Amino acid sequence: MSRIGIDAVTAEFFGAFDNRGGKAADVDRIRRLVLPGGVIVKTGPEFTVYTVEEFIEPRRLLLTDGRLVEFSEWETSERTEIVGDIASRFGEYRKSGILDGEPFEGGGTKTIQFVRTPEGWRISALAWWDQP
Repeated sequence: MSRIGIDAVTAEFFGAFDNRGGKAADVDRIRRLVLPGGVIVKTGPEFTVYTVEEFIEPRRLLLTDGRLVEFSEWETSERTEIVGDIASRFGEYRKSGILDGEPFEGGGTKTIQFVRTPEGWRISALAWWDQP
């Protein structure tokens, strides 16, 4: 059940940003998937460390103000290691959408740290790198 739970949390995290077909993205679910004290890091030239709330709000705006539509991202490959109540996942992903009226595609790498809580697997830390 450990692997199934981690796969489900990962898929739900990626799905939180999906606004294809006019559907509303559900970024609020991130509060349930990531521990309240969790850390989210964007690497690269725009290096930023976010709290859960700092991560959610700009994405909610971008996904609801009409600038980014038909957006989705999905995992294309991954390696997951589980030891007791901790797990680490290293995965490649792709994304696509229409930003400011222009179609785009991209991808990168995410690393996700999980812990098993009484409520099931949750993300304790996440970092990502977008390919240039």
